[in-house]
Amino acid sequence: MLICPTKAGLREAVAAWRREEQVIALVPTMGFLHDGHLALVRAAAARGDKVVVSIFVNPTQFGANEDLEAYPRALERDCDLLHQQGVAAVFTPSVDEMYGTSGKTFVEVPELGGILQGALRPGHFRGVSTVVTKLFNIVQPDVAVFGEKDFQQLALIRQMVRDLDFPIEIIGYPTIRETDGLAMSSRNVRLTSEDRTAAPVLHAALVAAEQEAARGADAEHIGTIIRAMLAKVPRAKVESVDILDAATLQAVSGSLTTPVAILLAVRFGEVLLIDQKVVQPG
Repeated sequence: MLICPTKAGLREAVAAWRREEQVIALVPTMGFLHDGHLALVRAAAARGDKVVVSIFVNPTQFGANEDLEAYPRALERDCDLLHQQGVAAVFTPSVDEMYGTSGKTFVEVPELGGILQGALRPGHFRGVSTVVTKLFNIVQPDVAVFGEKDFQQLALIRQMVRDLDFPIEIIGYPTIRETDGLAMSSRNVRLTSEDRTAAPVLHAALVAAEQEAARGADAEHIGTIIRAMLAKVPRAKVESVDILDAATLQAVSGSLTTPVAILLAVRFGEVLLIDQKVVQPG
């Protein structure tokens, strides 16, 4: 497995694989890998001959009061895990390598990047779309795999790929969960024991919402059910509960007629957790 801290080194490796007509699959990550990431890697390996995983904690998607410095890092451990998965190359750039000394050009998807989590975290999705564009230009993959847990991010990346004509197939992979239902996340390690015990309420609320939708409940009733369940857990501080058309991410009201995406953003102590579920109307 190659470990490539520079763009030039990675491009050289990818060019050699291209000459061999190998299909390149990319999995972008910020590291501190867990089984959810490894599931993405396996999905990439099923679609490509060579899998490239990037590990880069991207500063441009963190706000001034967010947890950039606290974000967990374990590069050596991550590389060991990726080696066991048969990954061809790991891209491990520094901030200077990724952005240089200028960093004056940004990519934005305003319609999707300014709503929901984008409204709560101004500039976050500009940072995401910019770094993903750079990764796509550096690696030039045929396929890229992203987790569905970050549902808004996945929708934004798909829109960006369509609009900018990237010849890349974007694959969304279902959320991987712990045995108690909590969505796997690198941030989970920062939860206190009390918050870790409380956090599975996110999945429980989503399951309840799915059951209500199957019974024919409207969007307002489903939102009420979710908020009532979260309110019973004092450690859960709700930032947003959004019920959206799964295809357009437009807000839904009244009776459900198409699949809807329910997106949750809830803070436990200093840790913001997100979760999602696409549910069908009854």
